[in-house]
Amino acid sequence: MSKMFQTHALDQHEIRSRIASSLGRKDLASCARVSQDWNDSFTPPIYNSVNLSEHGPSIESLKRNGHIIRHMTIYRSFFAKLSSSSAQVQVVSSVMANSPLTTLEVCTWMGDSEAQALAEALKTNSTLAILDLSQNSIGCSGSQALAEALKTNSTLAILNLREDSIGCSRAQALAESLKTNSSLTTLNLVDTEWGDNIGDIGAQALSDALKTNSTLTTLELSMTSIGSNGAQAMADALKTNSTLITMNLRFNLIRDDGTQALSEALKINTTLTTLNLHDNSIGYNGAQALAEALKTNSTLAILDLSQNSIGCSGSQALAEALKTNNSDHFELGVQFDWRQRSSGAL
Repeated sequence: MSKMFQTHALDQHEIRSRIASSLGRKDLASCARVSQDWNDSFTPPIYNSVNLSEHGPSIESLKRNGHIIRHMTIYRSFFAKLSSSSAQVQVVSSVMANSPLTTLEVCTWMGDSEAQALAEALKTNSTLAILDLSQNSIGCSGSQALAEALKTNSTLAILNLREDSIGCSRAQALAESLKTNSSLTTLNLVDTEWGDNIGDIGAQALSDALKTNSTLTTLELSMTSIGSNGAQAMADALKTNSTLITMNLRFNLIRDDGTQALSEALKINTTLTTLNLHDNSIGYNGAQALAEALKTNSTLAILDLSQNSIGCSGSQALAEALKTNNSDHFELGVQFDWRQRSSGAL
């Protein structure tokens, strides 16, 4: 009489993988040490999302498990452990070459040499979709290298360069890459330093790119020293661009002239749904121009005019315009004076 052998549930990789999805990192590590089969089931969730810091995984474990890392955040404290800048570059190159990364965030340590190594990897990388390089110290050569990489990279969808002091020349390089890039949907160039900034020249370059780019849907340009000329350039792009959905121009200086140019573009544009003009020294004339545009534009859904000086007359003109606007729902943010601010659906 032959013996009947039953397979225990935990002997099945599928069952172990389902259990692994509900465990914390400490329990996963304990399970991974039971056997090689268990290691194969419980190690991937540990390295699916990795934070490289002073107390994070070692470089050895990073190399050993790099093939299963999907999301990575690299902190300054991790690279403080390395002996030289060349060692930092080697880590960046190795991570990009050997990991199927989809998300990479680099926190406040990257300079030109590391950015160049990253850019070189991006030319052939086919998995990374989100790259967050906000608040780093990337200079001209690093920015230029990244821009060149964007010309050939076909997977990156979101690029965050917030507070990286992207000046007009670097903005021009990025704009050139947007003319041929076919994957980027979100570009964040927000800055908080009033110095070498994008300005009107950089805005003109971005405008030229938007006239041919057909993938970008969100453009963040808050605090980038864009004036009325820059706003007029962006308005020219909006007349022909058919993909941009959100444009954020908060804390710039577009004033009434720039607003009037944007208003003319809104009479033609049929895709923009969100326009943020918070704190742009806009007065009644700018509000009146926007009101005229809103009488015919039926796609804009959110318009932020808070912290401007449109006054009650400007607000009234906008309210009257919305009576004839065909939008089912429109959200308008306005400020009447320094004591009273309202933002609501009209």
